[in-house]
Amino acid sequence: MSGFNGEKKDDDDDEIAGGGFVHPFKGVDKAHVIQEARIFNDPNVEAHKCTALMTKLLYLLGKGENFTSKESTESIFFPMTKLFQSKDEKLRRLMYLVIKELKPDSDCVIIVTSTLTKDMNASNDLFRANAIRVLCTITDTAMLANIERYLKQAIVDKQPLVASAALVAGMKLMKTSPEVVRRWVNEINQAATDKSAQMVQYHALSLLYAIKKNDKLAVSKLVAQLSKSQLKSPLAQCLLIRYTVLVMAEGTQTERAYYEFLESCLRHRSEMVIFEAARAICQLPNVSQRELTPAITVLQLFLSSPKPTLRFAAVRALNRVAMAFPLTVTSCNLDLENMISDTNRSIATLAITTLLKTGSESSVDRLMKQISSFMSEIADEFKVMVVDAIRSLCLKYPQKHRTLINFLSNVLREEGGFEFKKAITDTMLVLINEIPDAVEPACSTSASSSRTASSPTCPPRSCTCWDGRARRRSSQGATSATSTTASFSKTPRYAGRP
Repeated sequence: MSGFNGEKKDDDDDEIAGGGFVHPFKGVDKAHVIQEARIFNDPNVEAHKCTALMTKLLYLLGKGENFTSKESTESIFFPMTKLFQSKDEKLRRLMYLVIKELKPDSDCVIIVTSTLTKDMNASNDLFRANAIRVLCTITDTAMLANIERYLKQAIVDKQPLVASAALVAGMKLMKTSPEVVRRWVNEINQAATDKSAQMVQYHALSLLYAIKKNDKLAVSKLVAQLSKSQLKSPLAQCLLIRYTVLVMAEGTQTERAYYEFLESCLRHRSEMVIFEAARAICQLPNVSQRELTPAITVLQLFLSSPKPTLRFAAVRALNRVAMAFPLTVTSCNLDLENMISDTNRSIATLAITTLLKTGSESSVDRLMKQISSFMSEIADEFKVMVVDAIRSLCLKYPQKHRTLINFLSNVLREEGGFEFKKAITDTMLVLINEIPDAVEPACSTSASSSRTASSPTCPPRSCTCWDGRARRRSSQGATSATSTTASFSKTPRYAGRP
């Protein structure tokens, strides 16, 4: 339903110029939908008309249209309950969804509960799963006891669709009736160890953790138990890896055993699990370089993957590792240099920023030339990452300050948002304060901001530069330059100078 949010546009936007496309919900309003709801009372129900009307109704509900109690109950809810007699699966699915989104009051819920309970025991698995979802959404705590037995049976049902619906319903009920859901632990444990359905195993593990997350000992036992057995579902295995990291953060005595589990996941057949394990090892708080090596090796292999998502995930993980362990990532530099020419600019940017953190002094000039070639093509978010990496590189190799400051001066002239410009200015200020030889090139550049030029370490002749800008620039530039020149008079170092 959230997909409909924000879909309301002006009539001029409903038609795409030249394409002849008309918005399918153009002209739909509450009054027309309520009037058309009379078709639910027809003796001979036409499924296609009812589905079209319920789609319009879901569109209005998704936009946030408010229906009064009388409109939702008398005009829509009661007539629509007659559709329970239909065997059309598409019609019934939409009907379940409308009931769930309408959120009927307690009086209406009592009326429809018996029918939904009957559907929970129907022979059609689609009806059973949808009935479970609706019942757990509209039923209050007092009425939950009447259907609890059916929900426990559904958790261990042989049909994955039904079992997953019951488990997801349990996650929702944890917010309103946690004491009821905690009584289902045996059934949930059985579903978590069942290898016949991968999605059921994933949902069961999620619900088990939701039940036990406030008990650290229980979570530790859960992780220890499941880490000894291979889960069939890759999604469940990824969840288990994340829970393992949470347990390791508590500093347990079996931390080494948990690390061995994470390392064993690096040899899993699913790429999803392999990456999750590698990322988890890289994010361990007290990880050593020796423990990082297997994860770095796996991430290096992903750098040459034909899948862009894997390449992006791997280079982003290496980028974060390079902040704390740059020498460990050095072995990947050759692969990272090959990724600079990647057609995906996000991947190329992450590769170049990682190289800036791990590269040598001799490679700075070459990297700057490569960055300049696509700097204007990437988003500000990645530009800020590049600037931050340049700051660290300049502090690491202060002899290259002139090359790096010239690069920052050039990109400052280009188009960009406030955060990007602020990052450049802040970087220049840091370099001025940390590297004495960087004062003159940073302050004398014509692109430096007023914050940079008014730094107490800037030489007085920068005033001449900014005074000249005030005379020959546009009104906006003159205002900025005048403000900068005036700021020198407030600096104690230069107060009273001509």
